[in-house]
Amino acid sequence: MKAFLISRDTQLYAEIASQGAARVPPLHVAASRASLRDALERPLPDGPSLIIVDISDADAADGDLLERLTRHYSAAHFMLLTDNHHPDLLIRAMRAGVREVLQLPLVHRALHEAIDRIAASAGVAATRDGKILAFIACKGGSGATFISTNFGYALATLADKKVLLIDLHRQFGDATLYVSDQRPAMTLSDVCRQIARIDGPFLESCLVHVAPGFGVLAAADDPGQTTEAKPEHIDTILRVARQHYDYILLDVGRQIDAVSLRALDSTDAIYPVLQLALPDIRDARRLLDIFRSLGYLTDHIRLIVNRYEKGGKLRLADLHAALGAEVLHTVPNDYIAVTDSVNQGIPVLQLSRGSAAARSLADLVEVVTARRIPEAKGLFDRLFGRGEDD
Repeated sequence: MKAFLISRDTQLYAEIASQGAARVPPLHVAASRASLRDALERPLPDGPSLIIVDISDADAADGDLLERLTRHYSAAHFMLLTDNHHPDLLIRAMRAGVREVLQLPLVHRALHEAIDRIAASAGVAATRDGKILAFIACKGGSGATFISTNFGYALATLADKKVLLIDLHRQFGDATLYVSDQRPAMTLSDVCRQIARIDGPFLESCLVHVAPGFGVLAAADDPGQTTEAKPEHIDTILRVARQHYDYILLDVGRQIDAVSLRALDSTDAIYPVLQLALPDIRDARRLLDIFRSLGYLTDHIRLIVNRYEKGGKLRLADLHAALGAEVLHTVPNDYIAVTDSVNQGIPVLQLSRGSAAARSLADLVEVVTARRIPEAKGLFDRLFGRGEDD
């Protein structure tokens, strides 16, 4: 999609051009003009799809110029940027068909959401609309990394989905070791250092490919490299990933910082992982309090209980009463199968497909995908090799 920017601010031009280049498909700022009058006197030979007008320095005469511009580029979509209120100009702009008005300084997420709406209206289709699911440990040793990595493998192999897992552990991330013996050629820090190159093929080339349709973007080996990742980098990576993967899984770890919060802000669902023990429940309450203070929707937060055993002193009903959150799924205490899987770096579904842990992961795939792909029913048959004639 081609854009035409009208602004005197060269830094704003560079900012919009950079954000546009990171989109998939990209937004190309083809030209710029310093003012509305300049834009009318020097029109583009080929009409742009989007015209972005900075009206921060607008005066009364600019209303007429803006209306003339909308008539000249009648097929284009318009977006206004302002750091002040211009009620008369905004009213005239709305009458002329302008529907997007953003405040300056620019909020990147608001910019991309506005461009998404315009792209959808213009019929510019994205290749995918991936869902972002975050797995976060309520307490160390809860099993969030095991579940997120093995669920990614199950989602790709059982539901035929294209899946990306991003290891967001800021220190000592080891998600790849749970499902692969490959050494990562590139890490999240490497991608952040080359963020200007980010697109679908580049991102795919940086992954550890565990199985067809499932890749892992590893965390940095050196904790000193974690400073390479910035919140805005995470925005860009996730925006590109949404266009190329059906599901993006985030192994968040326990550290809540600017980077992990920016990632969590983009999620479609958050899965805190805990065990039925009082220390886990105490830490889960603290974590949920943080999420509520941030305004995260309660409906998007679902608990996963790991190493679950029926008949214990603590019940799922007690957990719900204590935390006020629904339990999405329970993973049974299958110590031998899980330990063998972790020690060998082989997904439990591949190593021990008849185990209770493998069955539980297949069930979790059905739970997560049921609303989006009704044909997901019957995953057990695919997992355990039962055909229609059996």
